[in-house]
Amino acid sequence: MALRLDRFLAEAGVGSRSEVKKYIRAKQISVNGLLIVRPEAKINEQKDVVTYCGKRIFFTKYVYYLLHKPAGCVTATEDAIHKTVMDCMADVARPDLFPVGRLDRDTEGLLIITNDGELAHALLSPKKHVPKTYYAKIRGRVTEKEVLLFEAGIDIGEDTRTRPAKLKILKGGEISEIELTITEGKFHQVKRMFLAVGMQVLYLKRIAMGSLRLPDDLPPGAYRTLTKEELEGLRENRGQQREGQSQ
Repeated sequence: MALRLDRFLAEAGVGSRSEVKKYIRAKQISVNGLLIVRPEAKINEQKDVVTYCGKRIFFTKYVYYLLHKPAGCVTATEDAIHKTVMDCMADVARPDLFPVGRLDRDTEGLLIITNDGELAHALLSPKKHVPKTYYAKIRGRVTEKEVLLFEAGIDIGEDTRTRPAKLKILKGGEISEIELTITEGKFHQVKRMFLAVGMQVLYLKRIAMGSLRLPDDLPPGAYRTLTKEELEGLRENRGQQREGQSQ
């Protein structure tokens, strides 16, 4: 398969499309031992040997990133008005990347960015019931009463109640702090669940999805590649979350 050299290098993680063009023109890229100075040169990513400053570059079919989504950007690949989560990934931009699921524009937290549609489908399928855990600050005093209500399922104005959710109170008071684990992804679900019991979500952050947790040392707007262990964990438990869960 013929692929532009600059696209190959960008998709291999060498740099952004504009950066790799500079590397090519600076004679830092060779193909099969020959220096190439044209970004539009075509290569066969499976057969040709591409090197950058003497180091061989390998094409990776699937890539997996963990992004700490900041508030203020939308979970989309492009948007005419707002900054998107893909703008946070400019250094590793490739056209087939997409976010797995959605977080509201004002919601922070864990978001998987990949080009693996099969894994994304397995994590998002309603039949899989993959748990998603959120930390939130709530205007209102959350008590054991709400814990029981959430466990029974909440009427948020749809045909059926939400699936059982696990609500954990971290701090009580007029502004409560909680963790909530749900196994579905209805539109604005967490906010609607608390609204249904007369409370308001002031701050929302997703801290886990399946076995994957948001690292404490990854600041908003930053991302990193998933580790082998993290990826294997997602693959192993993506369809096995229902058993042993009360969500």
